[in-house]
Amino acid sequence: MRTVVFDLDGTLADTAPDLTDAVNVMLRALGRRALTVGDVRAMLGDGLGMLTRRALGMTGPISEAIFDEGFALFVAHYEVHFADRSRPWPGVDRALSILEADGVRLAICTNKLEYLTHPFLAAMGWEGRFAPVICGDMLPVRKPDPAPLLEAIRQAGGGSAAFVGDTKVDLMTARAAGVPCLLMNMEEGGQALADAAPAQVLKAFSDLPDALAAL
Repeated sequence: MRTVVFDLDGTLADTAPDLTDAVNVMLRALGRRALTVGDVRAMLGDGLGMLTRRALGMTGPISEAIFDEGFALFVAHYEVHFADRSRPWPGVDRALSILEADGVRLAICTNKLEYLTHPFLAAMGWEGRFAPVICGDMLPVRKPDPAPLLEAIRQAGGGSAAFVGDTKVDLMTARAAGVPCLLMNMEEGGQALADAAPAQVLKAFSDLPDALAAL
């Protein structure tokens, strides 16, 4: 592969703890019950707005007014605490180094907002490691529309490419773009990946370089 494009949340890093904290700050402020990290993991993949809607819908009635209030509460907490408990998955940096040593270009395609993505990459020690970084608010559409993934591949120089994600949204995006996909399933409680072939689902980043070479 000439280019490998990665999703961010849940794929390269476990961001669910910080997202859960922000969700529960919002829910408590609205007088609702808290959710578990497992609950929140199952809601990820479609951006922060959809996460907010799903969390509100799981804990009570939802209207546009409630969503607007809840989303403002969520973002106000998360934009300050996005990297308190988030960590790269074990083996990520070694796998990235192996790919870089093989001349592979690394890129990001995420539904995370741009103003949150770059500080997060810096907090994880990845500032400047991925080029390009395509975020959820940089194009008129976002995943699972294939356009952001195709734009990431184009900006990386084109050629043969693969997409590495962790949710059904990522799988749908890759299929729509006609790009092979591998899915990291690093933690119990994530979204079901039943639509993926068994060979597409990896449990450890140590398996990623060989799995990409086999595509």
